[in-house]
Amino acid sequence: MDIEELREFCLHKQGVSESFPFNEDTLVFKVGNKMFCLTNLDKPFTINLKSDPEKVVELREEYEDIHPGYHMNKKHWITLNCEGNLETDFIKNLIDESYNLVLANLSKKERNLLKLDK
Repeated sequence: MDIEELREFCLHKQGVSESFPFNEDTLVFKVGNKMFCLTNLDKPFTINLKSDPEKVVELREEYEDIHPGYHMNKKHWITLNCEGNLETDFIKNLIDESYNLVLANLSKKERNLLKLDK
């Protein structure tokens, strides 16, 4: 997966926006006003994703290219080295899980404003 594929994949999800709220190198994808994916436009290509706290530990133990969330709450976020050995489909599944976790925690009012069904 490269940055363009990541961007296209994230922006095709319902209610997603992109922005640079921190600096010009950190691209953030949000559903509503909540982040679900961040990436640094500098090398190396990594992605920060939200994950279930029970799954975070399991993923980090099983995959050498998954680390505690860089500059994030290590209990809820992971960092993926996308220049390593992680398959694109696996990365996409983790992005989907992150999106769904954040979406599930949006208020009914936010989901209605975004015209989301969940």
